[in-house]
Amino acid sequence: MDASQRRYVRRIVAFGGGYVAVNVAAIFGAFDDIGPTAAWVLALAVAAPVAGQLWALLALMRDSDEFVRAVEAKRFILAAGGAIALFSAWGFGESYANAPHAPGWLVFPLFWAIYGAVSPFVRTSRV
Repeated sequence: MDASQRRYVRRIVAFGGGYVAVNVAAIFGAFDDIGPTAAWVLALAVAAPVAGQLWALLALMRDSDEFVRAVEAKRFILAAGGAIALFSAWGFGESYANAPHAPGWLVFPLFWAIYGAVSPFVRTSRV
């Protein structure tokens, strides 16, 4: 593992840890009695690690050689496109077919699930 990959792992662990910590605290009621302003601060505090994880992946691409950059870019594009397409389809299902509501934050774990699913198959930089 080269230096850029080690930095990526450290960043993902740090941002992921913050994301999990705030959400676990929320699940166990740490923020149940907060006002609307504090609730927005909490929402932004949970969203910050999401942005951080995406930044970490983009930084990995920036700091890597052309091959790794191309492979990671393909994985990123497939995962983002898949998450957007699936979440849009579900949203239209909510609007037109009475599908149950899916909270918007689910697009983030959906992105990473698709990223994980496509990664074993995207192993070349060829188009």
